[in-house]
Amino acid sequence: MAFNVGRVPLVCFCIGLGLAAAQGRAQTASAPAVSQPSLPKMDAAMAEDWLARWQKNILADSRNRYCDKEMGEELGWLVSPFVNGFYYGYLATGDAKWIDRLIDWFDAVIKRGVKEPDGYIGWPKAAGASTEAVPNFTTDNQLGEAMLLRPMVLMAGEILKNPALKDKYGKKAREYIGLSEQVFEKWDHRGAWREIPAGGVWVVPPFGLEAAAEANASHWTDGYDRRTKDGFTLPANKQNLIAGWLIAMHDVTGKPIYRQRASQWWSVMKSRMRLGKDGKYFVWNYWDAAGPWDSKADGSLKHWVGVHPNGGYYGIDVEGIVTAYEHGLVFTKEDIARLIATNRDFMWNQQVTGAAFQRVDGGAPDKRWAKSPGVLWAALAPYDPTLRKIFEANHDPADWGGLASTPQWLARFGPAIAR
Repeated sequence: MAFNVGRVPLVCFCIGLGLAAAQGRAQTASAPAVSQPSLPKMDAAMAEDWLARWQKNILADSRNRYCDKEMGEELGWLVSPFVNGFYYGYLATGDAKWIDRLIDWFDAVIKRGVKEPDGYIGWPKAAGASTEAVPNFTTDNQLGEAMLLRPMVLMAGEILKNPALKDKYGKKAREYIGLSEQVFEKWDHRGAWREIPAGGVWVVPPFGLEAAAEANASHWTDGYDRRTKDGFTLPANKQNLIAGWLIAMHDVTGKPIYRQRASQWWSVMKSRMRLGKDGKYFVWNYWDAAGPWDSKADGSLKHWVGVHPNGGYYGIDVEGIVTAYEHGLVFTKEDIARLIATNRDFMWNQQVTGAAFQRVDGGAPDKRWAKSPGVLWAALAPYDPTLRKIFEANHDPADWGGLASTPQWLARFGPAIAR
């Protein structure tokens, strides 16, 4: 099941969930937003119960203060669940106390940033690239920063369009947007973006900080000189999470570059999706090579190619796809229908209570992820009443995944009484 995944780097934070309207997403005239389906609100008693249980859980769990200690990719997996929760908590309730908590956590992260050799701020960590495909550099991590920055940017957008909030928090909002733009510029400058025939991908750079220089971050390793030609293409789930940050940046700033980069990745994503044997269901790999940098000196690939046995990764991918669709980018209504069919008609065990899902390719479960070979693709629930019913019947509003997904769901489906 997707509803009790614990503190592991496979948690699904729900980029999409049909919240374009709630987030005030801006759209360009050439690619209008997809209209959101008109669906009934949750039962009021259920919404109140979810809200109470979620609030008790996030307030208790936030005492861990991951914001005071985590670096690198853990900014995404361990800090962003809370920051997302605070952001969606505000959307669900309208209570500014969640803005205050979000600012408290984000400022705690900002003050621990390190100025690196190229003048940009980062949060470096040993083995920060988080992949065996490159050496164990001490480095910051684009994914962790993207996951952290997305809710900060969206919250800044909410602040700046509300006069009362702008008076109180406007300076902070502008600072956060500025920092996010600098982080984008940092990764772009470091050669992490590569254009390919199908679109574009983000790459783990082939360098880090010299071990002796970690304290003041004054020197790069030799790989810096190969930054535009070497590296390792990030897997699909990480690309989709980064694209979610970029589209949020476009929504708030209106700058085309962010939308363009997100769209280029989603074009690659769609090009890699293939129909199943019966022509009805989508299947795609966890990772695919994107260029010569993904091959070793002997010609072999730096990573295996195939369907990942942990279904959590595919839930993240679908969230990215839904976000693209809601922004009028790349994916169509037909694509969404095929994804719904994949999750509902092929992967699901057809039981609402005790729902379970098989792998996207129908393969045998891996014992390491015996409980999550496939998961509910919750981002599709606003587009299909059966998937919504499954979500509401199985969701635990007080578990780890619920830190963000519970208030996000309430912002979309909660009745006025829950706000």
